[in-house]
Amino acid sequence: MTTPDLPSRAAIVATARESIARGSKSFFVASLLFGRRTRDHAWLLYAWCRRCDDLADGQDHGHDLSIVPDPAVRLAAIRAMTEAALAGETVGDPAFDALRIVAAETRLPHHLAHDVIEGFRLDLEDWRPRSEDDLYRYCYHVAGAVGCMMAVVMGVSPDDQDTLDRACDLGMAFQLANIARDIEEDDRAGRCYLPMEWLVEMDFPPGQHMKPPFRHRLTVLAKRLVDTAAAFEASARVGTPRLGLRSAWAVLTAAGIYGAIGREVEARGDHAWDHRARTSAIVKIGWIVRALGQALRRRRRYPPAPREPDLWARPRG
Repeated sequence: MTTPDLPSRAAIVATARESIARGSKSFFVASLLFGRRTRDHAWLLYAWCRRCDDLADGQDHGHDLSIVPDPAVRLAAIRAMTEAALAGETVGDPAFDALRIVAAETRLPHHLAHDVIEGFRLDLEDWRPRSEDDLYRYCYHVAGAVGCMMAVVMGVSPDDQDTLDRACDLGMAFQLANIARDIEEDDRAGRCYLPMEWLVEMDFPPGQHMKPPFRHRLTVLAKRLVDTAAAFEASARVGTPRLGLRSAWAVLTAAGIYGAIGREVEARGDHAWDHRARTSAIVKIGWIVRALGQALRRRRRYPPAPREPDLWARPRG
């Protein structure tokens, strides 16, 4: 009896490239600006995140959110395969083997992967935020911790807590923009990431935040999300002088593209959810060019400055 050949590193990287190209055109475009080794690692990390998210949300590369029938089983599978990958074992699933490779080839702190899985647990348990702090903690688990992992992939020391804080801020900005964009889609899947305190403050009847008579109130909350995302994005940009040129270019491109999504949601006002907010190819190209200038001038444009004390801060493992 012969043992089947295992996929090579190159094959797993190629599969990861396909995953990010299908799952996020914005991240894929930005990732092409990295140097080759960093680009490979970014794709590998994305593949793991995407696969876990799809398992938790019943999706295919981030599309068609649905309620899963077996949440406990899915969470156990995510945890078991992640632990095996972090231990250096071949899992047999390309996305988890992608994590195995990137963890072995970088100084990736394992506790950050565990923090990300906590976000998937919240989704699988139909969790909803009661307070603004709850919202930010959720954003940390599903995106801020990923930002920290990406920083390590880009060569930031796991001990450089300040730079990791800035990387977390960018993940927070991305997730808040996502929540603002996807309020209607989340509602169709029975989810709501708007804090209950916000809904009470705006006097929404229970479960009625998507009803047409209350659309203007919802627009107010979407603007609050977008404005907060902008504050996290501005904080994240201060960390880019600590990155190499190509990594800074990629990060600033992604920040510009995702910031544009949030601004599009805000600009549409009450019509923000008539169809999904996107950035066109022309806008993406524009941000690639603009971000290169920002990256070249980053040490002048974003001089070292203390992080804003009022901005929510991540828990440090």
